[in-house]
Amino acid sequence: MSDGIINWNVDPEIFWITDSFPLKYYGLLFMTGILIAFQVEKRIYTLENVPVERLDKLFIYVIVGILLGARLGHCFFYEPAYYFQNPIEILLPIKKIGDSYNFIGFQGLASHGGTIGVLIALGLYCKKFKTNFLWLLDRIAIVGPIVGAFIRFGNFMNSEIYGKPTNGNWGVVFQRDDLIPRHPTQLYEAFSYLLIFGILMYVYRNKNIKNPNGLIFGLCLVLVFLARFIIEFFKENQVRFEDSMTINMGQILSIPFIIIGLILMFIRKKPSVQHGV
Repeated sequence: MSDGIINWNVDPEIFWITDSFPLKYYGLLFMTGILIAFQVEKRIYTLENVPVERLDKLFIYVIVGILLGARLGHCFFYEPAYYFQNPIEILLPIKKIGDSYNFIGFQGLASHGGTIGVLIALGLYCKKFKTNFLWLLDRIAIVGPIVGAFIRFGNFMNSEIYGKPTNGNWGVVFQRDDLIPRHPTQLYEAFSYLLIFGILMYVYRNKNIKNPNGLIFGLCLVLVFLARFIIEFFKENQVRFEDSMTINMGQILSIPFIIIGLILMFIRKKPSVQHGV
């Protein structure tokens, strides 16, 4: 470290489980975020006298929704032409290099797609287990930013999705890519999400709000995607076609979520069911 510059050159692979399968910080942090979110959600269920046994099935739905949605979102939002020509690489952690396929892990997950995937998964869960959809969305929204924060910590460990040059004597130099001080936008997002978690928890515990009925979920959408929209101005574009755009794909995809969040916050119906049972 010199002046305000941090030199970052951490190996994203912690160790190799087998000759072809490494344990990476990204995957470890991803699962850590999910486990922490699970424990917080368990506490919420306990406070509301809702059987915690339901969380096991719920989080299976959530994890599948996140992974499928995030992967499909990246493939179709950012690189559709490539993945239409190589469909086998969409859901398998491989890439064709030369004449053979090599294991590389999933390189490319889109948070907007993950959000859509979770919403679909929660809808299916509510239909099967007769749960109030808005009730569940409000409770899941509280812990969602925790997972998002740990995913961004994983991106930082991977030296990926970083920011534009700071044009000064401060920033993070991601030495695995270049020697330019850059905005650590992964950390900007991560700490923003942790702050949003605190705000949502405060609203949830506010005794003046007895039946949020979509308020917490709407507020989550507005805060998360507004933060994402702003931070994108400091972030390098992920794909080349964004270079010619006034606002990038991440910002364009954030706008509908912000609008939906505002609608949920200010146009709410009285709840027909107060609990998730």
